[in-house]
Amino acid sequence: MAKTSEASAPVATWHIANLERETADGFVFIGHYTIDMSDGTYNAGAYGSIGFERPENLIPFSELTEEQVIGWVKEALGADKVAEIDQALLNQLEEQRHPSKASGVPW
Repeated sequence: MAKTSEASAPVATWHIANLERETADGFVFIGHYTIDMSDGTYNAGAYGSIGFERPENLIPFSELTEEQVIGWVKEALGADKVAEIDQALLNQLEEQRHPSKASGVPW
């Protein structure tokens, strides 16, 4: 049986690359994040940073989880910006599948 090279549905994976915090109380004031999107054949990525406002109740820095901070990042960005980032990554994948520009010479 021949193996097909069809791409799967694109999947975006969010990660926290780094956090900046105040050493006195562990307040995280900036989150640096990456988003990787892949369809199994092509890959696209983005990186960004976002600031956080001080919450009323701080969670101890040592108790933070990546999933929790990703939630903060997405909330701070807002649903429209998250959708914009996803669309930009989908556009990058589409450009890889069907390039609109090329270089080279005809000979």
